[in-house]
Amino acid sequence: MAADLPPTIPRSRHQPGLRRQGAIVGALLALVTALTLGGGAAGEGKRSAAPEPNAVYMQPVDGLDAPELATFRAGETLFRTSWIVFPALQIPNWDVVRPPAMFGWGLGPTYIANACMGCHVQAGSGKTSDKPGATVFQQLLRISIPGTNPHGGPNPHPIYGDQLQVFDVISADRRQVREGEADVLVDWQAEMVTLPDGSRVELRRPRIRVTSLSFGPLGPEVMTSLRNTPAIFGLGYLESVSEEDILALAEAQKARGLNGRPNYVRDDINDKTSLGRFGWKANQPGVRQQVAAAFLGDMGITSPLYTKQNCPPAQTDCRAMPPGDYKPELRAADFDAISFWAQALEAPEPRQLARAEVQRGAQLFAAARCALCHVPDMKTSRNAPFPALANRSFHPYTDLLLHDMGEALADGRPDFRAGPRDWRTPPLWGIGLRQQVNGSSNLLHDGRARNVTEAILWHGGEAQDARDRFAGFSREEREALLAFVNAI
Repeated sequence: MAADLPPTIPRSRHQPGLRRQGAIVGALLALVTALTLGGGAAGEGKRSAAPEPNAVYMQPVDGLDAPELATFRAGETLFRTSWIVFPALQIPNWDVVRPPAMFGWGLGPTYIANACMGCHVQAGSGKTSDKPGATVFQQLLRISIPGTNPHGGPNPHPIYGDQLQVFDVISADRRQVREGEADVLVDWQAEMVTLPDGSRVELRRPRIRVTSLSFGPLGPEVMTSLRNTPAIFGLGYLESVSEEDILALAEAQKARGLNGRPNYVRDDINDKTSLGRFGWKANQPGVRQQVAAAFLGDMGITSPLYTKQNCPPAQTDCRAMPPGDYKPELRAADFDAISFWAQALEAPEPRQLARAEVQRGAQLFAAARCALCHVPDMKTSRNAPFPALANRSFHPYTDLLLHDMGEALADGRPDFRAGPRDWRTPPLWGIGLRQQVNGSSNLLHDGRARNVTEAILWHGGEAQDARDRFAGFSREEREALLAFVNAI
């Protein structure tokens, strides 16, 4: 077993858990071997044809029947749809009953994007700008004030709500002050880290500036959190893991000195408190609610779940704007289609697992204890949203649990049971394909990390030990671990 441990890690640190460590290494290598020999996808099954390089996140899961595939394609159309203000009478020859193909009525009154694909380009993650003082694009700024809402979640700002909206569709003769609620700009502060072998790595942290506030200052008590757009493939798999399995992971981690915890959040669909699975702090319980919340919060589109416009009481002109052509603006059939599409997006297949460097990287990934939180193996339950997802093994490299990630990553803003330093373990599957999908390589909740190395070096809190083990590897060992992460 000791031979499996990287030589740069002191052997004495591993002796108490040597058997467990060897088991993790062996299980991870067995998984890599099985995927290599079987050519399997991140979820069991194999697609018949390779997609275009920038469409690898946009593929349906295997096993959909013809009606389900039709619903998937209808949802994909809605994902690509641009929403516009109703009515657009200033544009000649437009039918004011139904908009042209690929457009929908009902944008706003306030919003940060006019299409799902505006931020989730090809279902991928957001890309930050390196330009100093750049306006946020494909990111948003969450805000709240001390206290909680009636369900235990963040307490929204009384004037600006729970996130700043940078655009609006309020006509010039009705606009109270200016377009949007505020401008949100990001400056990046660089800092250097020196690793034990002398290598130097530049990290950066965001400094947020909020300017041109339309309705007065935010106030000294406001809490803010910059959020980058996450990739959205594989959500149906994660939604289908049983709560019991997730809680079992939390119990197993306690025996290894970790403190993974579930978030329990407001479930508006079922009118109860449920386990959180989605969002950077696991503050959404399911895909349908996540979709409805994004339509309302990011585009101002009402849905069967959230029927009231996103207008805080103080914003009288926002509240006076007429709705779109339907009430709600996202009709029930469309809500079903876009939700099904999000649930049925397949995760991409792992790549180049037979390479010796990737195999060595799998050993080092386990030896650094990354796999304790970025759990390779999960299985869906029989209670999946559709039959093709039921009882399937898959490999997301997450535990769906919250972990204290240290003060350097803290946003100071609680979210239900997630504390100011807590973040959900993000899945790692498909991470090496981000650049080819939409040009983004940004990682972590605010997009500060420009590559996997930077993301690891920001780990603190419960992950400090894993971070230090990675930093203590030789350059060749670090490259091998990175090769493995980018292959899964």
